[in-house]
Amino acid sequence: MNRFVIRLLYRYMLFNRSSSSSLPVPKLGLGIVQAVNPFLFRFMPVTKNTSWVGEQAVPAEARVPKIDLLDASEDAYGGVIVDMKEPMNSDLFASALRASTTKWREQGKKGIWIKLPIELVNLVEVAVKEGFRYHHAEPSHLMLVKWISMTANTLPANASHRVGIGAFVTNSKGEVLVVQENSGKFKGTGVWKFPTGVVDEGEDICTAAMREVREETGIETEFLEVLAFRQSHNSFFGKSDLFFVCMLKPSSFDIQKQDSEIAAAKWMPLEEYAAQPFIQKHEQFNYIAKACLEKKKGNYAGFSAVPTTTCFSHKQNYLYFNKKDLSGTNICENSHTGKL
Repeated sequence: MNRFVIRLLYRYMLFNRSSSSSLPVPKLGLGIVQAVNPFLFRFMPVTKNTSWVGEQAVPAEARVPKIDLLDASEDAYGGVIVDMKEPMNSDLFASALRASTTKWREQGKKGIWIKLPIELVNLVEVAVKEGFRYHHAEPSHLMLVKWISMTANTLPANASHRVGIGAFVTNSKGEVLVVQENSGKFKGTGVWKFPTGVVDEGEDICTAAMREVREETGIETEFLEVLAFRQSHNSFFGKSDLFFVCMLKPSSFDIQKQDSEIAAAKWMPLEEYAAQPFIQKHEQFNYIAKACLEKKKGNYAGFSAVPTTTCFSHKQNYLYFNKKDLSGTNICENSHTGKL
């Protein structure tokens, strides 16, 4: 029995013994005796959702700690994106994530994306235990995702391709710029090859081709065309690979090779390049060499880069297509010049 009630009953009995007046003893049922004045009592119902703090009754809704929902923005496909930026206790994050997931499910949301900066690595385990999985990782953050809709999962997969370039740089003498590498599969083979490299995030193919040539050989160039491209699979940590062969026109000719990556660099007659045993033996390299030879003769048209925009964005991008078959149209008047 509550100690407060016991004290009241004890005082009542002491008073009743010393007083000639007769007060009825309250019957204890499903209630708590509460003093109205020092010697009168009333009953207050006690429910399952009531507790006591000191000598005061506290409703259940006042005892349950409020759980703040996670801040989120809506994506374009019926999901939400949680961009975590501030540190948070793991237990608090778990509670907020559960409550938020319930709310979003009630709202009919489909997927949840959580972007966790590397500083909040303590929250990764919590999210995984709540059913989230890794989607992709960047140097500064990890992206986790969970599908919460009863419909079929339509979350997009992580980026599937890496993009690379090979630069066919030819001068007015019919020579091609070639290099030998300090590392990689071509190290020590004696094979002369085109400068190659990987397109950086947010970088255009045409820009990447000019940059790689400048970094490896010191030669400044102007982008002309994409001559060919190939797709391969399981080439880099299980990812697919797109490789674009780009034709460039040099605007400087004095080679200054990159010592860390390039063992040697020079200008070589295109026919001599194409006649190398390695080029002749390997079908894909042979096809590329033949395309370059035909381009030199004027019998081959590649894809030029034309700056354009899409209906979804005003950001500039490049459309690569065969200008030769569209000669005389206005669309061909502003091809890429290498000056962005």
